[in-house]
Amino acid sequence: MLLDLPPGELPRALQKMLARETGTENAALPRRNFLKLAGVAGLSLGIFPELAAAQAAGAAAAGGALKPTEQPSSFVHIAPNGEVTVTINRLEFGQGVETALPMILAEELDADWRLVRSKLGSSDPAYADPRFGMHLTGGSMSIKHSFTQYRELGARARAMLLSAAAERWKVDVATLRTQAGSVLGADGSKLAYGELAQSAMAFPVPAKVALKDPKDFRIIGRATTRLDARAKSSGRQDFGIDIKQAGQLTAVVARPPVFGARLASLDDSAARAVKGVKAVLRVALDRGAEGVAVVADGYWPAKQGRDALKLEWDTAAVEKVDSVRQLAQYRELAGRPGARKFDADMAPLAAAPRRLEAEFVFPYLAHAAMEPLNCTVGIRDGGADLWVGSQIPGVDGAAAARVLGLKPAQVAVHVQTTGGGFGRRAVGTSDFVVEACEIAKAARAAGLDAPVCTIWSREDDMRGGYYRPMHLHRASIGFDDTGKVLAWDHVIVGQSITAGTMFERLKDGIDGTAAEGMREPYPVPMRLTVHHPKLNVPVLWWRSVGSTHTAFVMETLIDEIARATKQDPVAYRMGLFGDKHPRHRAALQLSVDKSGYGKQRLPAGHAWGVAVHESFGTVVAYVAQASVRDGRPVLHKVTAGVHCNLAVNPGTVEAQVQGAAVMGLSMCLPGAAITFKDGVVEQSNFGDFTVARITDMPAFAVHIVPSAEPPTGVGEPGLPPLAPAFANAIARLTGKPLRELPFKLG
Repeated sequence: MLLDLPPGELPRALQKMLARETGTENAALPRRNFLKLAGVAGLSLGIFPELAAAQAAGAAAAGGALKPTEQPSSFVHIAPNGEVTVTINRLEFGQGVETALPMILAEELDADWRLVRSKLGSSDPAYADPRFGMHLTGGSMSIKHSFTQYRELGARARAMLLSAAAERWKVDVATLRTQAGSVLGADGSKLAYGELAQSAMAFPVPAKVALKDPKDFRIIGRATTRLDARAKSSGRQDFGIDIKQAGQLTAVVARPPVFGARLASLDDSAARAVKGVKAVLRVALDRGAEGVAVVADGYWPAKQGRDALKLEWDTAAVEKVDSVRQLAQYRELAGRPGARKFDADMAPLAAAPRRLEAEFVFPYLAHAAMEPLNCTVGIRDGGADLWVGSQIPGVDGAAAARVLGLKPAQVAVHVQTTGGGFGRRAVGTSDFVVEACEIAKAARAAGLDAPVCTIWSREDDMRGGYYRPMHLHRASIGFDDTGKVLAWDHVIVGQSITAGTMFERLKDGIDGTAAEGMREPYPVPMRLTVHHPKLNVPVLWWRSVGSTHTAFVMETLIDEIARATKQDPVAYRMGLFGDKHPRHRAALQLSVDKSGYGKQRLPAGHAWGVAVHESFGTVVAYVAQASVRDGRPVLHKVTAGVHCNLAVNPGTVEAQVQGAAVMGLSMCLPGAAITFKDGVVEQSNFGDFTVARITDMPAFAVHIVPSAEPPTGVGEPGLPPLAPAFANAIARLTGKPLRELPFKLG
């Protein structure tokens, strides 16, 4: 996932790029033309997003302050039959925003939820993140950043509908109210939104609107079936990989076995002889590499053509990473002085009554989304269209424009529903989008005037990067017999995921994402040193980013100190929280109370494990029940306590916490690692890269701490504490702490 940066802290390079991307001004549209177009389909400019920008420009010229992201015309369409279609300013790839965002807007609109629909947006400026000013799905910030935005959009549309009704009835607007998709008069009169939508567009968009008191919510806060549930459960949902344009061709790419390598020789005669193959093209790939694209009239002939290629690769000039050598290098680096994040006094360490020495190793991880990468590019005179599941469609559109020799405004990115991503579809280099554009451009130059869909196979996806970085942690902790930590000396070694990218977040030589989750919420005196070696392996955020490893380290070490001093791990954590972390306390207490921890008698051979961690503004605590069966750790039951402030859709919160926990469980299972030998990725598919199966899934219960505060994120926070809760249970059974992922009990 992407970084959760505070407002105003985007890197300067990214700010400049975004300014160039959105710097074009739209001329104001004459009002009569605006109304003429708008009236065709009721209260809607969602099908004409450029008109929303024009309306915003007109408002600004008239002294208003509304931006495209604040204009209901781009986000809500009310049809004559009363159906309300809400446009989503994010990528939907399983996290549920295609339901939660419409719920927020429909709440303030007072819509009839039975008539609410949704659709995905595009790279139009209206659909940028309202806080960051760029198109972005990541960092568990979709609801957090758009909660107030979508409430205000709904309230503005409602105000315009009320004004239209007041004019029609010739009454004071203050005498009217709304309910379930209708305006109601004091005398019992009633007008459905569909009857008012067209005339409502003639009224100004109010800059300021009153929002509901949360106690009056009737949609927000209720567990709601997802709008895409029926299509997805019946197999009728279209994803990016399902795009079919007229005359569309399919491309697959032969990529070098080592990152950055180039072709030494190519014999494509057999490939060109395969029926359906239209072209074989040498193309530039990510990180200076070179590849061969086979373009055909379908995926199967393209794959057969690629299999028939005779290739030799020049790998002499690129580094060949080897996992065994890499671990030795990391261990050597951990003993050197490095950049310092925390710098507490370590003098008490030598004289501490108790010492704990620990080393942790975390492997590279693939994103392994169910839908492999794909991007369809259609080049036309004076422009291009992209159909792609993108977490950053504005950035990807700008990258496509550079490749195609166009201006960003000439590239339309049509965001597609996507089968997972976990950060892989938000790459600063736009690698898979750039690749698809290079292929489409080369195909057009070869006389193939048709859209081209570039598809990655599962093996391409697994071996083609980018990965969650490998990390090594080393800790030396001194504490007393009460469990008070006197000194904690800690080292992290791992590649930076932001260095050299538009998202660079280095301070004093330290990538903030590598250390997020360290120390807090525990008041321990820590000296934290960080090393960022550079290797020929592309790395990227992975669901929950730095917390994928820091939470495991912190929560297993805290548990180990509790065990060493014969303290209950829950009571020990509560004591460390004091009165400074009420949300951690509430989440942990809820999971303890609901699980029966300390009260329920466990079956023989079972043990409790606990962990609590905050990421992306949300605290998740787990109480796990686990055992060891035939030398293999088994997770039986997990009870979650979640503090995400207001839960817009409790059903989505439950699903996201469960889904994130399954990914956290996958990290623990044998085979859950990407390894390298002589520069080549050794894994290729789910046969040798483990993900949790249904048989691995424990009984799972999610409980949400009640709150009316603005919502925080839920897409990622459920992942980090699962592995340490599981590990802590196993450690209580075996007496040996687990210091490596995936788990190794031997």
